[in-house]
Amino acid sequence: MDSWRTWDLVLPRLEREHEVLAPALPGHADGQALDGPITDRLMADAVERAMDEAGFASAHLVGNSLGGWVALQLAARGRADSVVALAPAGGWAADDDAARRLLELQRGMYLQVRAMAANADAIAATPDGRRRAMAMVCENGADLPAALVAELIVAVARCDAEPLIDYALNDKWVLDAERIECPVRVVWGTADRLLPWPSAAERFRNEWLPTADWVELDGVGHAPQLDAPIETAQLITSR
Repeated sequence: MDSWRTWDLVLPRLEREHEVLAPALPGHADGQALDGPITDRLMADAVERAMDEAGFASAHLVGNSLGGWVALQLAARGRADSVVALAPAGGWAADDDAARRLLELQRGMYLQVRAMAANADAIAATPDGRRRAMAMVCENGADLPAALVAELIVAVARCDAEPLIDYALNDKWVLDAERIECPVRVVWGTADRLLPWPSAAERFRNEWLPTADWVELDGVGHAPQLDAPIETAQLITSR
C-alpha cells in the first residue's frame, strides 16, 4: 500500500552516483489504475514497461516488501543487473498461515488509514503521532520528517488495496528462482512486525535464494529505507 515516496530518504544518496527510476506500482498512489483482472504478472509487467520507456534494458533493482518480490520477478526475466530486496514478500513456508493473517491485518490497517487520512498533517505534526502512524512499518517513525509521514499516510489511503489483498490471498507466490542469474542481496530487519524475521523468509532462505547475500539489520523494522536510510543506501550501492 506504500508509494514511491518511501524512498525519499535514500534517493538523494543513490542519485549522486546513479540514474534512478522510482516507478509507482499499479493500484498504488500515482500508479496506473487497476483495470481488468489482477494476475501475478501485473506489477512486474508495469515496472518492465516503465524500464522500457526510460530506456533501461536492465538495471540494479531495489524493492521493499511487495516491491522486493517484484524485483525478484524481474530478475527471473533477465531485467536485473543485481537485486537488493528489503524484506521481500512471498517467502512464507507453503503451510504457513501467516500470509493470510498478514493480508487481513493489512486490510484492517488500510480501512483505518482511509478513515484518518484527512487528518494526516495533524497526525504527522507530533513525534507521538508519527510514531503511532508508522509503528507497523518502522521503529523510528517519531524521527521521520512530518511532511514525509503525512505523504505516506495519504498514499496508503489512495491505494486501491482491497482488490489487491483479495488477489494476494489466493496467490500461490511462485518464484522462478532458477532463472535468476544476477547477484542478489536480501536485507531484513530483526524488528520487522509485518514480515517477521526469519519465519517470513523461509522459502527464500531454504528453497529459492539460499546462496544470496543475506544481511540482518538489528532493531530495524519492515522498511529499512526509513529506519536506516544511510546504511540502506550503502547496502544498495555496495552490491
